[in-house]
Amino acid sequence: MDLETLLIQRRTIRAIGFDDAPFVRRAGQPVAIAGVVCAGTRFEGMVWGTVQPDGWDATDTLCQILTASKFLPQIHVVLLDGISLAGFNIINLPLLAETIQRPCVTVMRRSPNLDAVEYAIRRLPEPERRLEILRQAGAIYQYPPFYFQVWGARPEITAQVLQRLTDRGHVPEALRIAHLITSAVIKGESGRQA
Repeated sequence: MDLETLLIQRRTIRAIGFDDAPFVRRAGQPVAIAGVVCAGTRFEGMVWGTVQPDGWDATDTLCQILTASKFLPQIHVVLLDGISLAGFNIINLPLLAETIQRPCVTVMRRSPNLDAVEYAIRRLPEPERRLEILRQAGAIYQYPPFYFQVWGARPEITAQVLQRLTDRGHVPEALRIAHLITSAVIKGESGRQA
């Protein structure tokens, strides 16, 4: 069932939200990622994986985690905390959405400084390849309090879905919980900003 129909029929929307754990960039160790499944704003389950810092495996890892998961048949939308994991391991948003056949949304807390992002990317190996993957994610939409990119759903529908998946504040609950869990696993307690 598509997102618009779920909204119209006031059905429960199930989302999985992915966030990465805090990491030390120079350590070169794999970075943990958590995927939290929520029915509306109620926690239902979790998946776990790792990606390489500033690497190239984020899209493949997410596809593998999702396609192998018992949760995928129930999930209506995938939420990502930004377009990259573990620094600049950039997610190919169209490829992810196409592979798992679900709308995929990158959610940002504020409008990104694209000049600063490009400057940082140009200091890494293969910057043009990274920038091309970034461009493929498409436009950044602003539906305050949400800033997002989406593949597989219309932006106005996506904004309504994000509102339904958010308990309070600016972050959908699946992403907020994923952030709290990854912080607690690495630091021993959850962080302040979720």
